[in-house]
Amino acid sequence: MSSIRWIYDLTIILYALSVLGYFVDFLQNNRKANRIAFWLLSIVWVLQLVVMIFRVIETNRFPILTPNEGLFFYAWVIVTLSLLINWFFRVDFFVFFTNIIGFILMAVSWFAPNNYVSPAFSDQLINELAIIHITMAFIAYGAFTVSSILSVMYLTQYNMLKEKKVGKRLWRFESLGRLESLSYLLNVVGVPILFLSLILGLIYGYKMNLAPTIFYDAKVISSFIVLIVYGFYLYLKVVQGTYGRQLAYWNVAGLLVILINYFLAATLTEFHLWY
Repeated sequence: MSSIRWIYDLTIILYALSVLGYFVDFLQNNRKANRIAFWLLSIVWVLQLVVMIFRVIETNRFPILTPNEGLFFYAWVIVTLSLLINWFFRVDFFVFFTNIIGFILMAVSWFAPNNYVSPAFSDQLINELAIIHITMAFIAYGAFTVSSILSVMYLTQYNMLKEKKVGKRLWRFESLGRLESLSYLLNVVGVPILFLSLILGLIYGYKMNLAPTIFYDAKVISSFIVLIVYGFYLYLKVVQGTYGRQLAYWNVAGLLVILINYFLAATLTEFHLWY
């Protein structure tokens, strides 16, 4: 990482400026600040990709096996999803709310331990299912995180409407129906991806002779709790026909479960080095 540290540092600085630009736009309805922030975020995405490519060349593996790399990849997934959704659906303020989380992850990854991974262990992971398992898990977490942020926006706009706080800022929010639909769509994508990731993880654990230890690991248990929480969200939406604030509150609660899964369970796990 030392050889590309300056790119990493530049990425953090540009990311901070992008979030600042979106914040100015949020407070002042400044379209020029919004455009500048968008292009800065696009540069951040490119620089993040460059860092990961350099890490692949440097380590001869996919850079996702240490806490530092995991958080960095998680942040990149969030930036990617926010840019895609903003490009195709043009949801105002969405990128601002989303990239507050993304920037926090990037900042934390700056100080996260970049644990050494032995070549033997690295080769073993690459030859097995672990890389696919980890990558799919992070993509699912990214989808859930963005979905929950959309629910936060839903609740924010709902309260503004309820309190009759009509103004330019309110009209720039997407409709409540669109926010809920996008949130639901992301969970529809995230749930099967996480389910498949966990299945691959269990298969990998079995092949590595980690059973039955793997079933008692805090990270495995909390990951299944995340799957249950968002699976229940789909049950409420599809089977029970639940919508509106109740569904949004449940989705926001899911984000708290993800944070517990990522940061608290990571301190208790016995073999998930990358979390």
